[in-house]
Amino acid sequence: MTSGISRRARVLAAAVGTGVLVPLVAAATPAAAATPTVTCTSAKAGLAAKLKKDITAALATRKGTVAVGLYDRSTNTTCTLRASSAYDSASVVKVTVLATLLWDAKKTNRYLTDRENTLAKAMITKSDNAATSTLWKQLGMTKIKNFLTAAGMTQTKPGANGYWGLTQITVTDEQKLLKLLTAKNAVLSDNSRSYIMNLMGQVVSSQRWGTPYGVPSGVTVAVKNGWLQRSTNGWRVHSVGAFKGGGHDYVMTVLTHGNSTMNYGITTIQAVAKVIHKDLAAS
Repeated sequence: MTSGISRRARVLAAAVGTGVLVPLVAAATPAAAATPTVTCTSAKAGLAAKLKKDITAALATRKGTVAVGLYDRSTNTTCTLRASSAYDSASVVKVTVLATLLWDAKKTNRYLTDRENTLAKAMITKSDNAATSTLWKQLGMTKIKNFLTAAGMTQTKPGANGYWGLTQITVTDEQKLLKLLTAKNAVLSDNSRSYIMNLMGQVVSSQRWGTPYGVPSGVTVAVKNGWLQRSTNGWRVHSVGAFKGGGHDYVMTVLTHGNSTMNYGITTIQAVAKVIHKDLAAS
């Protein structure tokens, strides 16, 4: 056995023209590099390094697969982890449904009907599934896909056969949507943005967990969460939020699956949110 290994080592060494140990170490590197790491950049000195360290530490003992997105306009700060990994959306997609409804209404220069207003409010503030199914069916796949194209949300794949909760979402696209909701743009009108943010600010107290956890006093909160249990990858638990105040204007997405319980996923999200709010408040 020893001679077989050394023979292979000699072949590798000959191929790369270097010592025996180098190719053997190099061959093992890809596996070690496979674990994604938190990446942060910031115009504020020291902030990126602090966020990277604290988000990494918050996730160090947590099981499951977690994706994170942060963008703060005030300090031009961005953090990402698994930004392009796809997750079943669960109820987080409801923000996209409402944005599509308003985008489509604007195209035909009309206001939402009383019925649409009632459905929209139930869908966002109480995460009402029946209201969502009604609006999803009303809009249809073509309009939903057209909105995603207009919003540049190229990684989002709508759920088939009416299963809106199985829409595939990524941190990258959720952050794109949150940015559209929180600053003037050509896709959503100011009235539409205000309407969505207003409803996300009225989410019932029992559903205000997740990204708002640890938010400093005086900072406004807009949130939408999602949770779904399936036979594979356990619980999906997600939270998207927008926050403004204390000299900051930021949006945050945390997507998770592989959670043993819903509460386990919530705890993971809140561990991340807490350090992000703290680090931004101190900057």
